[in-house]
Amino acid sequence: MSGLMWFRRRRSERALAAYQRELLDTHYREVENMYTKMRMWRHDYRNHLQTLKALAANGDLAGIRDYLDKLDDELIVLDSPIKSGNAMADAILSSKMSLAQSRGIAVRVDAHIPVKLRISELDLCCVLGNLFDNAIEANADLPEGERMIRVYMDMKGTQLYISFTNTTGAHKPRKNHGRFHTTKSGEGHGFGLLHIDEIVENAGGYLSRNSEDGAFTTEILLPQQ
Repeated sequence: MSGLMWFRRRRSERALAAYQRELLDTHYREVENMYTKMRMWRHDYRNHLQTLKALAANGDLAGIRDYLDKLDDELIVLDSPIKSGNAMADAILSSKMSLAQSRGIAVRVDAHIPVKLRISELDLCCVLGNLFDNAIEANADLPEGERMIRVYMDMKGTQLYISFTNTTGAHKPRKNHGRFHTTKSGEGHGFGLLHIDEIVENAGGYLSRNSEDGAFTTEILLPQQ
């Protein structure tokens, strides 16, 4: 290997490592933020009970109803809309789902993870976070009524099946040498796909990508522990 090729390879490896660290930090902060909010609410649980007891002691039924309504609103915000059986996956999926919906994207998630997987929870969150980020990006330039992301996760035999589908409109993802590549530009873009490929390969899983009829689908199989 020539010195120039070695230098380019090392630079690419360093860039990928930096991207992976940044991605882990981002996903960790998203998950940690959700857990922090939940811990704060649990911490205040006793205070809520004492307030309700005081209202009850005064016979203030209207005050009790008003207070319970406010607590119910807080729980709706904090409660994860995704209940897959894996807390870390629920947190990242819920976070990305909220982000997608805030951008006018219709999202449907049906996720079930009833077993422990061979890959770590952090790697699983990296895969799910990357897939969601790519799907959100693909919808960015579409009219709001055409934006869609569909996520399905469940067991197929002894493996977890993951399917992400998003609309692409007329802009089909680029394919080069049999592999799809991101259409995003700038330093770091493209590493997300590579990272997913690397995690799935190291876990002994299977991955396929397909683009047709204005939609892009990624399918993954991950073996259980």
